[in-house]
Amino acid sequence: MNAKTYGALPTHRRQGWAERVRQFTPNWFAMTMGNGVVYLVLAGLPWHFAGQTALAQMLWAVSIALYAVFTAMLIGRWVFYPETIRPMLHHPLQSMFLGAVPMGLAPIINGIVLFAGPHLGDGAYQLAYKLWCLDALLAIAVAIGVPYMMFTAQSHAFERITAVLLLPIVAPEVAAASAAVLAPHVDAQTARFLVAAGYVLWALSVPLAFSVLTVVFFRLVIHKLPHRDLGPSSWLTLGPIGTGALGLLTLGLAAPAAYAGTPLAATALVARDIGLIGSLLLWGVGLWWLATAMLFTVRYSREGLPFNLGWWGFTFPLGVYTVATFGLYRATGFAAFAVFGGVLATMLGAFWVVVLSRTLRGLARGELFHAPCLVALSRAALG
Repeated sequence: MNAKTYGALPTHRRQGWAERVRQFTPNWFAMTMGNGVVYLVLAGLPWHFAGQTALAQMLWAVSIALYAVFTAMLIGRWVFYPETIRPMLHHPLQSMFLGAVPMGLAPIINGIVLFAGPHLGDGAYQLAYKLWCLDALLAIAVAIGVPYMMFTAQSHAFERITAVLLLPIVAPEVAAASAAVLAPHVDAQTARFLVAAGYVLWALSVPLAFSVLTVVFFRLVIHKLPHRDLGPSSWLTLGPIGTGALGLLTLGLAAPAAYAGTPLAATALVARDIGLIGSLLLWGVGLWWLATAMLFTVRYSREGLPFNLGWWGFTFPLGVYTVATFGLYRATGFAAFAVFGGVLATMLGAFWVVVLSRTLRGLARGELFHAPCLVALSRAALG
């Protein structure tokens, strides 16, 4: 594996828009994931500063624009270059980033609830609900379809396994956490559906993600660290843990209001308590993977980490773990969670600035539109 895996061009040649569409990869949606989690962390900070809300809303608007452009480019590749889709689906790493498509939409939906809802009212919440339904369907399709391709069409080897395999699997639990954000703002029947669906989506994702984490652990024991080009994937292990903790906590908090006055009202109260306990347990597991990712990154940095779009993996997993940390602070009142969350948020901000600046530099140089899955196709055409 090398830098081409994540979509970096080996040369600095310029490309027209047609070639950029042909070479477009789902990796780009990781940018909307990383950018999205930054404004969600900003919105959830327990402290406030001048311009905080305006900055978060600006980043939300940027994410909407980016997601629209990336969606158009992905559809354009599908429509105008259909011969390139099969190689992408069969590629053992590029296909994993299809999970970023629904996960990149989830922060935008949360932004509609947080930023547009208070001003536009029910219309904004209804739009968020429709987009959430689309997001949930996409997440399920990816979480089932991509592993099916792993089992039937892709070439994998134990020594090449990394945490990138988590990307399609984690998508449903991201949608689950988003359901909990939306549930308090819709009618009772829809809220009950969102909470119930959220638990199902959580169950579709988290147990399977932990099985992948087990495989990743043993792969590290036997074959040591992946190549430095895949160094940022070390942080992806934190993603299902942070999102799983956040989903349990927020679904548990949303359940009592959603099921008030129904036969499941008492069960909803139990769900709230289980959500807190389960979130604490998962958060504790995340501490180990967080420390490990930090140690790996220090080691990789000594070797020199070449930039690629996989660097956005530094942001979203850490971001959701940070949001979960602040959620635990609000649920428990323990100041230690607020302090530690502040440290994590500062680290996230530093990562985001570095990764964004490197991405913009790569765009300016014309380096980042390259689909590794098309290399064999291009060689066949030339041969």
